[in-house]
Amino acid sequence: MEVTAVVDQIANLQILNQFLLSLFLLIPMVLVARTAVAGTRYSPILIIVIFGLTMGYVLVASGVSSPGLPQFTLIELVSRTTIVALTVSFFVGGQELRKILSGVELPPDNMVVPSTEETVLGTGRTQLIFIIRSFFLLIGVEALYRMILGLSFSDLSRFYPLIAYLGLVGAVIMIDNKAQVADKRLYIKLGIVEVAAILGILLGSYTIAMWAKPLIALPQIFFAMIISASLGALMYRWRFGPTIRALLFAGIPVVLAANFMIGGSRITEAFAITGMRAVLAYGFFGQIFWMFGGIALMMVFGKTHHARNLAPGMAGSLSHSGLTGACTAGDLGNISAYRAPIMINVPFFGHIFVFSVLAMSAQRDSLMMWPSLAIALAGLVLTGYSLKTLRRAEGKDSKEVKGLMQFSFGWQLSAVFGGFLVLSLAGMPLSFTAMAISSGISHFGLFAATQGGMFGAEAALLIPFIFSMPFLVHPIVFFMFGRAMESDGEMPRIPVIILAGIGMLGVWYSMSAV
Repeated sequence: MEVTAVVDQIANLQILNQFLLSLFLLIPMVLVARTAVAGTRYSPILIIVIFGLTMGYVLVASGVSSPGLPQFTLIELVSRTTIVALTVSFFVGGQELRKILSGVELPPDNMVVPSTEETVLGTGRTQLIFIIRSFFLLIGVEALYRMILGLSFSDLSRFYPLIAYLGLVGAVIMIDNKAQVADKRLYIKLGIVEVAAILGILLGSYTIAMWAKPLIALPQIFFAMIISASLGALMYRWRFGPTIRALLFAGIPVVLAANFMIGGSRITEAFAITGMRAVLAYGFFGQIFWMFGGIALMMVFGKTHHARNLAPGMAGSLSHSGLTGACTAGDLGNISAYRAPIMINVPFFGHIFVFSVLAMSAQRDSLMMWPSLAIALAGLVLTGYSLKTLRRAEGKDSKEVKGLMQFSFGWQLSAVFGGFLVLSLAGMPLSFTAMAISSGISHFGLFAATQGGMFGAEAALLIPFIFSMPFLVHPIVFFMFGRAMESDGEMPRIPVIILAGIGMLGVWYSMSAV
């Protein structure tokens, strides 16, 4: 009995160590990334990729942990909070869509004036608080959600009440005292209501997904998107509290940092699997092709060269995690920051086709060819129409947003189902194809569905690594967008066309490597 008591006591102390280790591994990673790009127009997401993969690999290579980082269970918890961060983006996107479609103009939000004091090079005091608060919010909401539903993925489950308490209490008190808040009491109340709303959306979407599973195995993120976007449209006058502000600014970077660490820990393991070369090749070159191919189309046929269109357009059309995080954090300008949530919402309405066809394909373990071909062709037609809309926009905000919404929908259908078709015809297994497509366009929704087990247990374990590898393309992506921002937003045409051509050749190579 005494031995058991000692073991339990050690375990109880260990969870506090886990909490502090996760905090001091993830937060400095985001801060170092912001410091590395301070004084430039480049996004810190690129540095998070490099540091995250390196950290995960070093932890395994040095013997501190094993692949998947099972010794760092709290980091694994953060890596699975993708849906929490995206729920906020969907809500904001629903608000912006309602404003655009209804022609509503609201007065500027003056609830909070952030502190301009630079606490860490490249990061202001209020921004630092947002980053730390995001960590607390992610673990607090996820732990409480799992505790209510009785979900258990590891031995961490018995500590969910403690993690939820620490996370949510920490999030509530993390308010920058030097930021100018119009009504502090109201501000804190708004944050608590937002936490409750996110939790309600998670519980509701999970319940609906389980109810619909016997009919069609649509992933939870699909229903979360519908609920949160609908709420945003209904509550379009909602002024953001600290929860939404923090997760919009830093939610995605923190989630990505955790996923890259998990992915880096599986580098050696993944390369030993037969057939992985083709998956990684498509992930790398597919990223170049779909990203710069889409930009080339907008530049050549849509006659738009500005980052205010290219950045949110590609973030939405690919549901691109890195570019979405860079846009919502304001790294690519204020216009991109408010347009990006709109654009990532629009193609998610098309996910009724994406996830329904893919869910049925997963059940039969092979792609449904004719529906996939029809959707891919419809996507190409809509893409062509969107380019016509963009060409006639003449710099008007409403027309540009309309064209980008059409492009986001069309190019997403083309990229997802075009990719599934060519890789399936090349003979790649469906689970490998899902990993390749998810990484090849950095598609957050497909990543979350694969991580949730839609395409089997092996794909769920490997997807953090497969998803993170194409981020090595991001030096090119963010270099090009950085150059555009330093040139008043104008993207150079010739390099984009050359990169699109390289991507096309690489996709052809990945098909031959299957």
